[in-house]
Amino acid sequence: MIAAVLWASSGTAGKALFQGGITPFDLVQLRVTFASLILAGAFTLFARPLFRIRFRDIGYFIVLGGLIMALVQITYFYAISKIQVMAAILLQYLAPVLVAVFAILFWGEKPKWYKIVALIAAIGGCYLVVGGYNLQLLQMNRLGILGGLAGAVCYAAYALFGEWAMHKYSPWTVVFYSLVFAAVTWHLIHPPFKYLHATYDWTQWAGLLYIVVMGTIVPFGLYFVGINFIRSTRAMITATLEPICAGFMAYFALGEKLEPLQLAGAAMVIGAIVLLQLQRELDERTPALIRESATRP
Repeated sequence: MIAAVLWASSGTAGKALFQGGITPFDLVQLRVTFASLILAGAFTLFARPLFRIRFRDIGYFIVLGGLIMALVQITYFYAISKIQVMAAILLQYLAPVLVAVFAILFWGEKPKWYKIVALIAAIGGCYLVVGGYNLQLLQMNRLGILGGLAGAVCYAAYALFGEWAMHKYSPWTVVFYSLVFAAVTWHLIHPPFKYLHATYDWTQWAGLLYIVVMGTIVPFGLYFVGINFIRSTRAMITATLEPICAGFMAYFALGEKLEPLQLAGAAMVIGAIVLLQLQRELDERTPALIRESATRP
């Protein structure tokens, strides 16, 4: 829950920075660079084995971090810069629904009733969240909506592509190398080390460092700790607090407001995610329950 709140606060802090003149590209470059440097220092002092990866896996991490993670970061903050914070985060939370669709299309999973219901609810909810019922609002937010949808696709790709590494390496190792190679990408396609020449004031630096530490490193750590105590499916459900908290924070800190139909759409999207995760957990537990009942006298 604390991780979800901190992630939500980073989105709100990012929107405030954008209103002050910092671009999403500047923020992403600094975020992935400083976060990877801080993690490198922590590994050096406390957990050097987390640096170790197999030589043959370097290419995999280049794609995961240098391409997918780099895109996840920029689509997330670009959408936040263009539309309401809550709407942008909710669009990225379509990722579990996209993963379910991918599993049906390419992994041969059966289109069970709850996946169909979740898909319909998610699509309908996102239509309301982005203001699809208001043609003027939809036209104004077109770039932000496209950025948010691209973020959902990229985040789903990260989840699918990163799952393989999670079976071989610590989650911290996967996150670290994802950030490192994302930082390399952003120093290649954006003016390198631009933050060293920037004339940010102390409040902007404070906001940037807050996003690096309290909006990136700390919530990842708390999320991993949480998964050790509860199943990953329940952790994902708990993480849906992020867009809810982001909506409240953006309302009080930035004056952003959502119309009643947008709030209804938000509830539909969160409901779809919760339904998918609960049914996934039930599907995983059912074989074990059947075996257990079969052994009873």
